[in-house]
Amino acid sequence: MYNYNEKYFVNTKDLAMSVIGGKYKIAIVWSLLQKPILRLSEIEKMLPDINQRMIIRQLRELEKDNIVKRTVYPVVPPKVEYQLTDIGMELLPIVDNICAWGDKFWNSVKE
Repeated sequence: MYNYNEKYFVNTKDLAMSVIGGKYKIAIVWSLLQKPILRLSEIEKMLPDINQRMIIRQLRELEKDNIVKRTVYPVVPPKVEYQLTDIGMELLPIVDNICAWGDKFWNSVKE
């Protein structure tokens, strides 16, 4: 058993799915892999079908799990930037493979 954030997981695969398995988390990580540092408005432009509230919620969860780093600059108006942490950057091959599989899957079912 693995205890993480007051939850118990049978194995590390369950833990990994808990961390990156949110509905839009892979899309947000993909965005941050395209451009290493993004502001919220830039993420919204890259993912126009996701509302701001959901993006913020998913970013907070990714930040809590140390996948995303949030930097707040003490200026007016507030400036906040998001970037992947080192462990977040390790998701690159996983996200690439998920995107490639999604393309293959779509091609197999669209006919």
